[in-house]
Amino acid sequence: MSELDAVPRQALAELLLTVADDEFVIGFWDSEWTGIAPMLEEDVAMSSISQDEIGHARALYELLAGLTDTDADAIAFGRPAADFRHAALLNHARTDWAFTVARRYLYETADAVRLAALARSSYAPLSELVTKMRREESYHLLHMDAWLRRLAAAAHDRLASALERAWPDAQAIFTPPAGEAALLEAAILPDPFAALHERWLGQLRPVFAELDLPIVSAAVPSDGRTRRTDDFAWLHGEFTSVAGSEAGATW
Repeated sequence: MSELDAVPRQALAELLLTVADDEFVIGFWDSEWTGIAPMLEEDVAMSSISQDEIGHARALYELLAGLTDTDADAIAFGRPAADFRHAALLNHARTDWAFTVARRYLYETADAVRLAALARSSYAPLSELVTKMRREESYHLLHMDAWLRRLAAAAHDRLASALERAWPDAQAIFTPPAGEAALLEAAILPDPFAALHERWLGQLRPVFAELDLPIVSAAVPSDGRTRRTDDFAWLHGEFTSVAGSEAGATW
């Protein structure tokens, strides 16, 4: 697709921003485990996964910058906290390892469903980028699936409590982007987010039943990509501090 009409272009920009912000924010949250993860191997693994996520965010921001004639650094580090579009699941501080595993598992499974759809996008730059991202994301999902099963056996109640806490805000990953109808009409988005949400729930149910973990159906909250917290305000201050200290710095 060499040209985009104004409405699909604006809707595509919103879609790119939501996915990029999800990757960016979870990457920074989980990078906090560097040096303090439960074991040395996990210290390295979580650092690598976080680096992957921030790299994916960078690629998406660059795609967005080309679409909107802006600057990727300014998008990533120049916006106030209120302008970020990440899902409510990513508003929470990392807290303990059980919560990190619960959140990361919910995010990775949801992201896998979303990326599988975007890989079929009619917008070639997006589908090509997502195809590359999925190669790394598949390893992230395998890693967190192993940890989910490990904690379900060794710390079941603690994991279940973490999942119950994260569950309502996890639904926000599937909050339909502004302009979804235009994206669907142009086949930039092959499936509506409501359908992706149901697909995700269908994949989770047998896993949670097998591990005797709580799962409830939940509607996608309407404010899931606009509500922000003090925890995120703190993280925003951390990841913008270097860029804010020197105008024109690049990553």
